[in-house]
Amino acid sequence: MGRTNPTYRDALRGLESEWEPMRRALRREYQTDFDRLFDRGRTFADAAGYANPTDPERALLLSLALAHEVELRRLRAELEERERRDDRTAPEARDGRTTDGGDDPE
Repeated sequence: MGRTNPTYRDALRGLESEWEPMRRALRREYQTDFDRLFDRGRTFADAAGYANPTDPERALLLSLALAHEVELRRLRAELEERERRDDRTAPEARDGRTTDGGDDPE
């Protein structure tokens, strides 16, 4: 017997087609953001397909939330790394000296 539900990837393509009128109505600057949402939904297609959800829209929303969480984690790590690097390369900022070697004019 075959599957009772379409595959997640098929359902995602259907959702993207269904929402195409909204995409066309968006300003051009937002259309790539719209496309990126569906790209992010496809990022976790293997896991969502394995779950075989009866409502693929919920799987898409969870995939989008997960993609955003991954991006937030990446950005937090990058910010922490930059802050650590700034702390190591600018010790003079902590003791009141400027980077040109002179005293801080106050």
